[in-house]
Amino acid sequence: MVVLIKAAQLLLSLSILVILHEFGHFLFAKLFRCRVEKFYLFFDPWFSLFKFQKGETEYGIGWVPLGGYVKISGMIDESMDKEQMKLPPEPWEFRSKTTWQRLIIMIGGVVFNLIFALALYSMILFTWGEEYLPNQNAKFGIVVSQTGKEIGLRNGDKVLSIDGKNIENFSKIIPTIVLDDAKSIEVQRDSQKLTLEIKKEIIPKLLTDRSVITLRVPFSCKIIAFAKQSPARDAGLEIGDEILSVDSAKFRFYDEFVEKLASSKGKEVRLEVSRKGVISIKKATLGATGILGVQPAYSLEGVFEYKTIHYSLMESIPAGITKGYHAVGDYLKNLQLLFHPQTKAYESLGGFIAIGNIFPGVWDWESFWNLTAFLSIILAVMNILPIPALDGGHVLFLLYEIITRRKPSDKFLEYAQIAGMILLFSLLLYANGNDIIKLIFK
Repeated sequence: MVVLIKAAQLLLSLSILVILHEFGHFLFAKLFRCRVEKFYLFFDPWFSLFKFQKGETEYGIGWVPLGGYVKISGMIDESMDKEQMKLPPEPWEFRSKTTWQRLIIMIGGVVFNLIFALALYSMILFTWGEEYLPNQNAKFGIVVSQTGKEIGLRNGDKVLSIDGKNIENFSKIIPTIVLDDAKSIEVQRDSQKLTLEIKKEIIPKLLTDRSVITLRVPFSCKIIAFAKQSPARDAGLEIGDEILSVDSAKFRFYDEFVEKLASSKGKEVRLEVSRKGVISIKKATLGATGILGVQPAYSLEGVFEYKTIHYSLMESIPAGITKGYHAVGDYLKNLQLLFHPQTKAYESLGGFIAIGNIFPGVWDWESFWNLTAFLSIILAVMNILPIPALDGGHVLFLLYEIITRRKPSDKFLEYAQIAGMILLFSLLLYANGNDIIKLIFK
């Protein structure tokens, strides 16, 4: 069910974004009196799932869910319609329009995606506001993975600043380190203030390790579910039981409980258990992973003081624009990482499975619209890249035409389109191949 919910959210989000993107091209093409032959959601090689004709345009839904397209007469695009290009230009064709008109038509999709993202962010802020945990309110400090320990961090550290700059939002600590190429992180450890160096060699691990820094929380382990393989269940524990100690060790924080189990892997441990107020001792033999195979009930409500900013309608518009501006900047920084081999960011490149997994396993409209806004920005940025077969490739050649006052030949544009399509399909195969490999070897 979780997979279906994620897939449904992904399909709905991408459908909305593709339709809006293509409508941007469609609208400006119509404004400049270009003939639009097709307007399709998804691609339709050989046949379509649904279609109808209205005026000069065929509208439809294809069966290959890799995007969508509008086919504008007199334009070299994904259709590779060479026969039309051999005929003399007609007044209603794309190639007959002025350079500036063609440029506006080509950036129409990107403009619509950006406007939609800013509008969504504004709507989200107006409807739900903005909630986050101020870094200073992470009162118990942090829990770090092995990657965090390699930086020099320890459980219980409190992050003070990164490169001397205060971090307001706790969830922005790792993105700030990675995207801003941070050189140091300042922490408080007990009564000491320490400055730890962040070496570039650690960046690849920061990109793949999602638990580098997490919130340290008080210990509580009341069981609400068991894993398929559960030493706790085998030892006679039941749903509703609460684990109080392990081998007589009491815990203040949950990470101490996890570390105690990890240090006892492969051994028998004595669990002090409370069942409806009655205390008993259970013996469980841990496997090689050092886990009990239990899911504890836990709520952070009332434990940490979160901050919520509420916006009026007029306040939400500039705030949404600012949020969209920062989202574009962060995504551009992410793209830059791909061109630095030492970061190995290319290994994290994902396809449809990776995109689908960013959606939650339950349907939540706030999360859905937030992710849709970010995907709209991704679609805009990716499409404006100067790669043939993308909008940015067409824009590049149009700018060349404006500067040199010479139009590239149709044959050159045709070859460029083919090269661009080969590159894009190669990237698509690589990204989705990464997804499959991660599924097999995770």
